[in-house]
Amino acid sequence: MLKALVWIGAAVALVAVGVLVAFQVSPWPGAMLIRRAFDEGARHTSEALQKHVPAGIGAMLDVSYDPGDAAARLDVHFPEGRLGPDGALPTVVWVHGGGWVSGSKAQIGEYARILADKGFTVVSVDYSIAPESTYPTPVRQVNRALAFLAEQGAHLHVDGSRMFLAGDSGGAHIAAQVANVVAVPDYAAAMGISPGIDPDQLIGILLFCGAYDMALADLDGPFGSFIRTVLWAYSGSKDFQDDPAFKTASIVDYVTAAFPPAFISVGNADPLKPHSTELAQKLDDVGASVEALFFPDDYQPQLQHEYQFDLDLAAAQEALTRAVAFLRARAGE
Repeated sequence: MLKALVWIGAAVALVAVGVLVAFQVSPWPGAMLIRRAFDEGARHTSEALQKHVPAGIGAMLDVSYDPGDAAARLDVHFPEGRLGPDGALPTVVWVHGGGWVSGSKAQIGEYARILADKGFTVVSVDYSIAPESTYPTPVRQVNRALAFLAEQGAHLHVDGSRMFLAGDSGGAHIAAQVANVVAVPDYAAAMGISPGIDPDQLIGILLFCGAYDMALADLDGPFGSFIRTVLWAYSGSKDFQDDPAFKTASIVDYVTAAFPPAFISVGNADPLKPHSTELAQKLDDVGASVEALFFPDDYQPQLQHEYQFDLDLAAAQEALTRAVAFLRARAGE
C-alpha cells in the first residue's frame, strides 16, 4: 500500500511539473483557461442585458465578409420600420472584446440590438483570436470588414458614407488600430495594410475600456500573469515587449490630428484606466477631436472593466446616452 501511495504521489508531482513547464513554454494552457473564464463571464453579461433589449430589431446573421476566411463573419442589427428612404442608416461596426484570446460577435448581440434601437445599423464583427491567430491578423480582418460593408452593404442597411468603428476591451484596441490605418497613411504603411475605406467614410469611433499602450503593461502587478499570457498569445512572441513587429500595437505612439473623432470611456476601478486616459490626452495633444467619459476615483459603486455593459448601473446608462449623442451629432441626425 505504501509503495502504491509513493507511486501515486510521484505521478501527481510529475503531472504538476509537466503542467508548470507547459505554462512556461507556451501561452496555450493559460490562454485556454482565460478563454473559458471570459466566455462564461460574457454569457452572464449577455443574459443580464436581455431585459433591456427592445422589440422590433431585425437581424441578418453570420454574413461572410471574406469568402476566403472562415472566421470572417459578421452580424447585422437594425431597427425595423425606421430605416431611411434608401434603407440605410448610419452604421456602427463593433469589434468585440475578450483579451484577444476569446469572445465572439454573438456575445455583444444584446448590446448591439439596444444600440440599434437608437437609430443605427449595428454590425458586430468576428475575427480570428489568439493563440490560434496572432497579431496583426484581427486588424487586417476588421479592415476587410469595413471594405466589404462599404462596397456591398446596401442590402445590409449600411450607409457606407457614415460609418463608425466601436470596440470594447481588446476589441477597442483593434478598432483604434483600424481607425488609424484608415486615417494615417504612415501608420497604414507601417502596418503593411491598405485601408479598406476612405478617411471621410469613417466619421467617428467609440472606445470602451481598451488597451492602447503596451508599455503600460504591469507584468509584476496583480494581473501580471494574465497580461503576460494574453500578450504572449496575441503577439506570438514570449519576448513581446522587445519584439519590433509588435511595436505598432502601441497605438498611442502613432495617432495624429487625422484620427477620427473619438468617444472614450472607462470605469474608475478598471485596471486598464491608464490606457484610456493616456489615449484621450494624446489625442487632445495632437489636435484630434476627443470626448471622454471618465469617473472620479471615489465614484460609487466602483466601475469595473466593461462597466458599460451593465445597464442596471446609472453610469452605464449615462455612457449609452453620451455615446448615442456622440453618434447622432457626428452622423448629422
